[in-house]
Amino acid sequence: MILDPKVPPGPVEEKWDRHRFDMKLVNPANKRRFDVIVVGSGLAGGSAAASLAELGYHVHCFCYQDSARRAHSIAAQGGINAAVNIKGDREIAFDEEIQVTEKELANLLKVRATPTVIFLDAKNKPVARLNGYRSPEAFRLALDYVAEKAYRKTSLTGYIQEKKQRLAYSFRDHSQFREITNLQEVADRPLAVLFEDAGCVACDALHEGHLQNPEINRVLENFTLVRLDALSDDPIIDVEGNATTPRAYAQKLGLSYRPGIVLFDKGREITRIDGLLYTYHFQELLRYVGERHYETYPDSFFDYLRVRSDEILKSGKDIDISS
Repeated sequence: MILDPKVPPGPVEEKWDRHRFDMKLVNPANKRRFDVIVVGSGLAGGSAAASLAELGYHVHCFCYQDSARRAHSIAAQGGINAAVNIKGDREIAFDEEIQVTEKELANLLKVRATPTVIFLDAKNKPVARLNGYRSPEAFRLALDYVAEKAYRKTSLTGYIQEKKQRLAYSFRDHSQFREITNLQEVADRPLAVLFEDAGCVACDALHEGHLQNPEINRVLENFTLVRLDALSDDPIIDVEGNATTPRAYAQKLGLSYRPGIVLFDKGREITRIDGLLYTYHFQELLRYVGERHYETYPDSFFDYLRVRSDEILKSGKDIDISS
């Protein structure tokens, strides 16, 4: 075996410039086809992983510990202060009074899924949270919201609406949408309420992706599927029987992500989809509520998912989480 370090020729002080000049560029449309592995989650690794992900690459960031550790130089600049393993037992001093394990902190902060990013103020009070993945544009808006301390004046949803300069989305139909204004009347069975608005940059992708998937549409047959315009002031009745509007209801639910889907059953919220999900996780989260597996696994969707994944693999089928 020949070990080739691929060191560019020429004087040491010119090697990097020469290497950059000779590198082949990757077409932006092809970046999603590449997986990049970053080893280390400190200042260099964390920065590299974040930058590459924003450029469109699929990035896998590995650390040597059981969970990512904070890079103090990043924290000093106001960046990532801590990464928590929601199943971990490492002790964390959350503030002067609360010292808990990672697992207990996740429960305290009501973390339902990963990744979840929670922004805290100087008193460790949550001022914003992102459940699940976000597009680079949406994540940047959340960072600006916190950096500008806009949470003192408005909600994250309100801030996002103020910053959007154009209407990005025209409402699209779906064969399973029901025109219902009294949600309480259908709340005794699984109910999926989809919140969209005219500024939703990810709504087209939802309709062209998950909502065209035949298997997902079969799972949706277990639900009454209602779509609401989250900017509308038309009167509706919410699941609890209160007179409200779609705009006020989305705010009451604390739903900042569009398209956000809140899943109800028997008159109460079971869980929600408020971030980007792969097809498999999207489908199984719907199944978790639509087939009432939450009654068997009430503590966590992931308890159900673990059993469900084992069943699929034992049957000889593969699980595709690449799309």
